[in-house]
Amino acid sequence: MALQNGYSINSTPLDESGDTTPLLKKEVVDVDDSVPPQCCSARCNLAIMMFFGFSVVYGLRVNLSVAMVAMVNGTNSQPSLNSSGGHECPVSSHGNNNSSQTPDQPDGIPQYSWDSPTQGLLLGAFFFGYLVTQIPGGYLAGHFGGSMFLGGGVLGTAALTLLTPLAAQLGPYWLFGLRALEGFGEGVTFPAMMAMWARWAPPLERSRLMTLSGSGANFGAFVALPLTGFICHSLGWPAVFYMCGGAGCIWAVFWFILVSDQPATHPRISTREKHYIINSIGKDGGAHGWSVPLLPMLLSVPLWAIIVSQMCANWGYYTLLTSLPTYMDTVLHFDLRQNAFLSALPYLGGWAFAVISGVVADSLLEKELLSVTAVRKIFTITGLLLPAAFLVAVGYSGCSGVLAVTFLTLSTTVGGTSAAGVFINQIDIAPRYAGVLLGITNTFATIPGVVAPIVTGYLTKDHSLAGWRNVFCLSAGISAGGALVFTLFGSGKVQKWALAEEDQEQAETERDGLIPT
Repeated sequence: MALQNGYSINSTPLDESGDTTPLLKKEVVDVDDSVPPQCCSARCNLAIMMFFGFSVVYGLRVNLSVAMVAMVNGTNSQPSLNSSGGHECPVSSHGNNNSSQTPDQPDGIPQYSWDSPTQGLLLGAFFFGYLVTQIPGGYLAGHFGGSMFLGGGVLGTAALTLLTPLAAQLGPYWLFGLRALEGFGEGVTFPAMMAMWARWAPPLERSRLMTLSGSGANFGAFVALPLTGFICHSLGWPAVFYMCGGAGCIWAVFWFILVSDQPATHPRISTREKHYIINSIGKDGGAHGWSVPLLPMLLSVPLWAIIVSQMCANWGYYTLLTSLPTYMDTVLHFDLRQNAFLSALPYLGGWAFAVISGVVADSLLEKELLSVTAVRKIFTITGLLLPAAFLVAVGYSGCSGVLAVTFLTLSTTVGGTSAAGVFINQIDIAPRYAGVLLGITNTFATIPGVVAPIVTGYLTKDHSLAGWRNVFCLSAGISAGGALVFTLFGSGKVQKWALAEEDQEQAETERDGLIPT
């Protein structure tokens, strides 16, 4: 890896573009005059631990989406096949005559008579709690360090998941409250991840490390959805929550044993790697203390570009995450095991493209082919605009299960490229406050998680093709709007308010000396 003249990518604001300053500090070469390998390194091990952590996180988040098909008594929630003039999809060879009914469950497994709006509320309940802890979690993780918050968030959510069958038996209000509490615990995880990478990720490895760790979300959805369908069919839906909850508790044990908040306190990191990380990041990756520049943050146009774009991107993502199994069941009539596998297939492509996009983005920056701003915008446009086109195609694929699954897979696969774009842009514009910024942006970006399932439930209450076409076209339009906003207003430059006070003073002095009067 080239050292690019020896400075941090975000070390100085003197270049008004903020994107072409040299990339690593000269101190990096003091130990060995080379970059320590990533393989088996502490920073790579951290990314892998985060990858499996977010796999568990999304398994805990999406298990209800598939289990809901088995939990609900299909006799009372069966769609009317004549509700839109006979244009609904017939049950074909890929389904079975009872595909819209509740799948067979082992003896003694309870089933519930929840209508479509109730199901929408239960699927969205998680996000009511998820909204609350994003900003406090990011703020505290930036001050104290993120490992306790990420590990504790997963552990708390996993423990609560074990209580899901009991809450469902007590009634939908109890289940709603439990899911909201799970979201409350999980809300700190992504801000904590961002706060940790602000201290762990060298600038030239930022994209690949963060996309690898964050891609665990797509991988978790890919594994959890078919596994949930298999478990529901074989052991009954309560086993899903016991197994997912147990997996989260086991992961948390390894996390607290193996992970440290920062390189300086890691007991097993090499001296060479420690110096490389600390020197390449510099002061920008330190703790931000108790005070944050809240007003400049709220007035920052690049920050609002991230907020709006992530809200738009998440509308489509959360719509598919929570409602795709229902679409597969009520419209395309896939049985539970087909439903679970095909609902998961899009996330495999999203996972692969997220990892690849991180490597490509870092390569473009390392070779100085494009600026940080250009890289983030290109991957954001690709990850939001192209998936929008494929979602429109899904809406007009009619009763063709092959076309619908193909377009859904393409949409989510290409959408994975946005992982190297807007979804890691917080650490570009304010490394010191990355955890707080992710808390702010993710709070807004979680709003679609609350609203989208409810809107989907309303638009599809008659289970018609027209209703689902409206769902997909609405998601596509919102996603395209997010791409436009980030293209116009996004930035990869470190903002002045994000610099340490002494750096701000030095920057002003040097700029005054460079600009002729």
